[in-house]
Amino acid sequence: MASQKISESDQELLLRKLDIFKIRGKDKRGHKILRIIGKFFPARFLSVDVLKKYLEEHIFPRLGKKSFSVLYVHTGVQRSENFPGISALRSIYEAVPVDVKDNLQAVYFVHPGLQARLFLATFGRFLFTGGLYGKLRYVSRVDYLWEHVKRKKIEMPEFVYDHDEDLEYRPMMDYGLESDHPRIDSSPSPSVSIYSMRCIS
Repeated sequence: MASQKISESDQELLLRKLDIFKIRGKDKRGHKILRIIGKFFPARFLSVDVLKKYLEEHIFPRLGKKSFSVLYVHTGVQRSENFPGISALRSIYEAVPVDVKDNLQAVYFVHPGLQARLFLATFGRFLFTGGLYGKLRYVSRVDYLWEHVKRKKIEMPEFVYDHDEDLEYRPMMDYGLESDHPRIDSSPSPSVSIYSMRCIS
C-alpha cells in the first residue's frame, strides 16, 4: 500500500471523500451494516497506519457495542489499483478491537470472483483469526444479497449493477473463464491522482 506518498492529513481526507466505509441499513437479522466499496479503496496512496487510525476514530465508535454485519463489494477491484495486499489486510484485521470482532456476525462478499474465492479458501483460515472465515457469505449477484440484507437503505454504485448485467449475459466471467477487462466501464468512479489531491477541499 501507499506506493505514492501524500501527507497523512490528505490520506484521511481522501478516505472521507471517497466514502469507502458507510454505516447504514440492516440485514434481515436486524444487525446494522458496515458497507465497504472495494473499488474506491485508494491502496496506492494510503498507509496502513492512517487506515487503522481512521477506523479507530471514525468507524469503530459508530458501531458501538452491538452486533453488526459487513457488506463488502468486491466489484471492480484490481490488484494493482485498489487491493491493499495480504500483509496489509492481516495487519488491519489484527488491529481491530476484540469486542468489534466478537460483534461481527457476517461478511456478505458481493461479486467475489474466482481469484478471491481461491485466495480465501487457501489462506483465509490462516490469515484471519477469530472465526472470520466462517462468517463469509459469498453473494454472486446483487439480487441474491436482498435475501440477507434489507434493500431500502442500502445504496449501491451503478457499476455494481452493470457488472451484474454482464454476468447475466456472460456467465463464464463468474468462473474466471472469461475476462471482464475488455469491457469499457463508462460509469464515474473516484480515480485518484496526485494532481486531484490538490483539488480536495
